[in-house]
Amino acid sequence: MNILLLGNGGRENALAWKIKQSDKVQELYVAPGNAGTHEIAVNIDLLPTDFPEIKQFVLENKIDMVVVGPEEPLVRGIYDFFVNDDDIKDIPVIGPSKIGAQLEGSKDFAKQFMMRHNIPTAKYKSFSLDELDEAYLFLEELEAPYVLKADGLAAGKGVLIISDIEEAKQELKEMLSGMFGDASKTVVIEEFLSGIECSVFVLTDGDSYKILPVAKDYKRIGEGDTGLNTGGMGAVSPVSFADDVFMKKVEDRIVIPTIEGLKKDKIIYKGFIFLGLIEVKGEPMVIEYNVRMGDPETEVVMLRIKSDFVSLLEGVAIGTLESKLLEIDSRYAVTVMLVSGGYPGDYEKNKEMSGLDKVKDSILFHAGTKLDNNKVLTNGGRVIAISSYGETKNEALSLSFKNADVISYDKKYYRKDIGFDLK
Repeated sequence: MNILLLGNGGRENALAWKIKQSDKVQELYVAPGNAGTHEIAVNIDLLPTDFPEIKQFVLENKIDMVVVGPEEPLVRGIYDFFVNDDDIKDIPVIGPSKIGAQLEGSKDFAKQFMMRHNIPTAKYKSFSLDELDEAYLFLEELEAPYVLKADGLAAGKGVLIISDIEEAKQELKEMLSGMFGDASKTVVIEEFLSGIECSVFVLTDGDSYKILPVAKDYKRIGEGDTGLNTGGMGAVSPVSFADDVFMKKVEDRIVIPTIEGLKKDKIIYKGFIFLGLIEVKGEPMVIEYNVRMGDPETEVVMLRIKSDFVSLLEGVAIGTLESKLLEIDSRYAVTVMLVSGGYPGDYEKNKEMSGLDKVKDSILFHAGTKLDNNKVLTNGGRVIAISSYGETKNEALSLSFKNADVISYDKKYYRKDIGFDLK
């Protein structure tokens, strides 16, 4: 079969790597892709949100399945675009309907969904600018620190955690006044939950589901989880505290009620559900939903899936996921992200990279790279993920750190403490 994968980050490179392993795949296209996907697939100069151009490409190249990597095409309704067009309605899109994508597209929608279906999450209220006084009063009811979330998509930057009440009020006012554009016209204020986080990924055909390997990512730029938030500096799988007892609670209290809730609400959902969880005194609670795989977690989760991934995606498309085999590799998988100097603030692009050909015993997933006259250049804040297997977490990490030193480019930076808080 011919598959079109949308996106251009490390997540898409990892998905392409896994999809390409299937005997079912004849041709894999990635739109727009990066220097890493170029090595294993055909990059196509298409925007993932240009639905008419995607339709034309799909028809001209006899595409049998579209796999959506990033959230924006899903929130904009690519699933609905396909099912409502007679020319392409029979080509499956792996991803939820537009209303289903609101689980990520609107924090308020997600919180209402969780409350409606008794899914454990933090206490919250949502406010708009004309409700500023009521929002201030709600902040005063909470204990510090205070969590402010832009309701809409804000490129991973729409969450503020603030210790001082007066600063929280000022930031809230600025958010509602347009700090994140339309994304923060509504702001969700949440109580702060203290605990350790992990990412649980669920694949569903809308009825049955498979729980994929659990991962933990590291968002802060600085070691010891200090400094500004990033798109993710590394990830580890499995996660030591997410044992059988914890995961049974996750399945019973969160996964099953989520799937059943989607069905009760008559929401079409065929794709990935990302559960951002926090363990609070041994109990799992939902911080957020995402409607696609995470990045950099995908760069470890794909390593641990031994089954034919395309067979699983076919199960999603035609509603036979329950009968599909999901086999998990027992080894540890880790990824360490190399980033541009200055990230997540201002940084420079177009730095020539070297040493990629000298990497041994690790897998490279390109995130922000591009090809220029056969040279690999940096093209983003997060540049490349170095993923490795190991019988132990430390064995896998030592490989990734070793290869991180082999790769060179101006102002390279990476965290040397990924996995520091796990046994």
